[in-house]
Amino acid sequence: MMAQTAILGAGVIGASWAALFMAAGHRVAVYDPMDGAEPAVRAMIAKAWPTLEALDLTERGDASAITFHADLAEAVAGASFVQESVPERLPIKHELYRKIEDALEADAIVASSASGLTLTEMQGGWRNPSRFVLGHPFNPPHLIPLVEVMGNDRTADGVVEQAQRFYEDAGKVTIRVNREVPGHVANRLQAALWREAIHLVKEGVASVKDVDTAIWAGPGLRWAAMGPTMLFSLAAGDGGLEEFCNRYTDSFNRWWDDLGTLHLDADTAKMLVAGVTEEADSEDQAALAGKRDALLVAMQRATRPLRET
Repeated sequence: MMAQTAILGAGVIGASWAALFMAAGHRVAVYDPMDGAEPAVRAMIAKAWPTLEALDLTERGDASAITFHADLAEAVAGASFVQESVPERLPIKHELYRKIEDALEADAIVASSASGLTLTEMQGGWRNPSRFVLGHPFNPPHLIPLVEVMGNDRTADGVVEQAQRFYEDAGKVTIRVNREVPGHVANRLQAALWREAIHLVKEGVASVKDVDTAIWAGPGLRWAAMGPTMLFSLAAGDGGLEEFCNRYTDSFNRWWDDLGTLHLDADTAKMLVAGVTEEADSEDQAALAGKRDALLVAMQRATRPLRET
């Protein structure tokens, strides 16, 4: 049965969510006050739909089940699930929450895609935030499975679980964030890796291209299969993680002590831009994004049967 959903904020993230929700068999109402939002969203959906088909996510889908609204209350009317993806500025989010709160269905769940703001900060825009949760995707939402879901002591019982079931029904993989930290989980992990990647380049250890290659041709392949702790456990054979720690504690402590501490300043950004321009080797952004998406689809199609056994 199709459920009514709403997308508030239809930039790159919101449009991607819209495509995914329609692919999962839901009706989607979109609100975005920017000029040109509707044609941009329709173009994004047309581009994303073949990818969703390749991932076998459109069996219940209807690519025409979308409407566009200039009025917030009209957009959320009748929606059982609302995905908010407006700009990450608290005044904007708080104003939006105040405008929609009285128009929501009593049992509607509102999830924010926010990557940098905390749930507690955003709850300040609600009189009653009991059905408001974090639902942070990994970009682009229609292609990358991960969603980080979080509630807190102001969240009603069962709401986080309901949100997880909604996302999982649409083909997502959810994790629970149990305590607020800036950046949640996945962004902090990639930030830590990128910090050391930049440090290695600044110290002349390797070029931008070679550091990138070291990831996709090395540990990145393993990380696409399993997380680092499980992989290290497997690396020690029958002894598992206990044996791995026995063997490599001194090595890891030495490496951690030598990791770089730095900030992304103008000179560092200039160095990285030059490096990635060389790495792109004249391919434009659209071509590189297409290559990335094709690789991600192929990897997910290849690994899904193994994950489902």
